[in-house]
Amino acid sequence: MGINIDRFLEILKKEVENYQVPVVDLIAVQTKDPFKVLVATILSARTKDEVTAKASERLFAKAATVAELGGLDEKTLQKLIYPVGFYKNKAKYLAKLPEKLEVDFASKVPDTMEDLLSLPGVGRKTANLVLAQAFAIPAICVDTHVHRIMNIWGYVETKTPEQTETALRETLPEEYWIPVNSLLVAFGQRTCRPVAPHCDRCVLADLCPRIGVTPRKLKQAGAEGEVLRLVSWNVNGLRAVFKKGFMESLQEMAPDVLALQEIKAMEEQLPEALQKPDGYHAYFNSAKRKGYSGVAIYSRQKAEQVITGIGDPRFDDEGRVLTLEFPSYYLINCYFPNSKSDLSRLGFKHKFNVLLQKFAEDLARKKSVVVCGDFNVAHKEIDLANPAQNRKNAGFTPEECAWMDDFTESGWIDTFRKKNKEPEQYSWWSYRSRARERNIGWRIDYFCVDKGSDVKIKDADIYQHIHGSDHCPVVLDFLK
Repeated sequence: MGINIDRFLEILKKEVENYQVPVVDLIAVQTKDPFKVLVATILSARTKDEVTAKASERLFAKAATVAELGGLDEKTLQKLIYPVGFYKNKAKYLAKLPEKLEVDFASKVPDTMEDLLSLPGVGRKTANLVLAQAFAIPAICVDTHVHRIMNIWGYVETKTPEQTETALRETLPEEYWIPVNSLLVAFGQRTCRPVAPHCDRCVLADLCPRIGVTPRKLKQAGAEGEVLRLVSWNVNGLRAVFKKGFMESLQEMAPDVLALQEIKAMEEQLPEALQKPDGYHAYFNSAKRKGYSGVAIYSRQKAEQVITGIGDPRFDDEGRVLTLEFPSYYLINCYFPNSKSDLSRLGFKHKFNVLLQKFAEDLARKKSVVVCGDFNVAHKEIDLANPAQNRKNAGFTPEECAWMDDFTESGWIDTFRKKNKEPEQYSWWSYRSRARERNIGWRIDYFCVDKGSDVKIKDADIYQHIHGSDHCPVVLDFLK
């Protein structure tokens, strides 16, 4: 506990003045209503603030009081609060809440820890936040940001948020009990992020001990020329991910080129912000079948040529490939077919693989080629969590892996594996069984470049901290 906590928190007070206010704090200030603070806090667990804010707005338009909430059934609540995390469980809690408040507390939100903990869906973190924000009662709300940052600073040495709360009650001056959550949540969302924190621009950079921290990788300055940051992301529905903070993720990643797969929309079906994002040229290749497949590319630089498909209607009708030509390279954005669980599309996928490889090799005779996207195959055993159990399953069949062997042995470079040999580096997780939380995943998203462009590979990464889809973005820093 060697840091000066007063100095750290005073610096942060000034730093976060222009940050976005955490949504629960904002609702507390705007409404001064303990009921709305309680409900917003329940919704906010494991959910981005912008999603919580919109869900709260929809819900409060229908149910601004305990009595009005009691008039909504569980299915209606699910529709109103979707897509907050664990929305079905939260809808169940909200459906039970009015009766509990009416019977035990005369339809008022209680103001003690013991009583708050008796409410459905309320744990210590929620109770502390309600006490602090709704009633201005000194309470230390310890969420993952507070727990994590206090350990990064070395102010506590704890393993769980509950232990952190206990430790802070003994050491943290009471004047900080209420504001510490707001300060560290805002700071943790914007700068001291859970993965790849922005230590390079942190106001505490010269003071922070950075215990257990791996800062984000900055795009390297290339002495040989400009280095481009290329990002590829299967968004599993561009309209869906837009509702889950896509524009914020785009701003955070700040790519020179962003290749998207499985957009599941026609260009005209997209919101204006997605059709023409600020600072980017937008290119689309949608599937003929609505709500299916499709790829898109956002690029800061205007393309010299746009090539749609690979010349075969079997695949082109599904909107699987979009290629942009730039002065020094081609970028091929691909959404490879899935073999399906019964492997009925394994042959279809192999034909696509062969044609795609020929298409890429023809372009590589002219200039550098970058092939990116969801390849729908984990190449080696290191690329998935349970290889033995999946050897005959789609995405890890001998046939699919054999083509990937041929592809790389013919000279195409898997840029991530060139730079990173570590296991447990995945880009896709099933929505089932908390797979992402447990990191039971697959690496099936790639950036590959032709063998002549080996020297242009500056760095490669996987942005596992970016959520919104069952895939996360993969990154290539590439010499222009």
